[in-house]
Amino acid sequence: MTKLRLTMVAAAGLALLGTALPGCATSGPPAKTHESTGEFIDDSVITTKVKSAILGEDSLKSLQIGVETYKGVVQLSGFVDSKQAVHRAGEVASGVKGVKGVKNDLVVK
Repeated sequence: MTKLRLTMVAAAGLALLGTALPGCATSGPPAKTHESTGEFIDDSVITTKVKSAILGEDSLKSLQIGVETYKGVVQLSGFVDSKQAVHRAGEVASGVKGVKGVKNDLVVK
């Protein structure tokens, strides 16, 4: 009976320890994938501005270009008709206020 009770106490202790440790893990520096509410809103605004700027560019077919922003870095994705369109989309995106960088993943079809 004593061995069984000791095993149950040890199991309960490990269960409590397991639930306490994940809480400790969040007290360190934020993970690279963590984004504050303010950053998320800023990124949403940047994404909207870049989409609008691309839409205003006659040489680009904006419906073929996807735009995502994370911590001020804009990622362009999708398909365009020429290398010039890839370059121009990157120029347009980098010209938007608040853009810290552009990752241009556009592909010429």
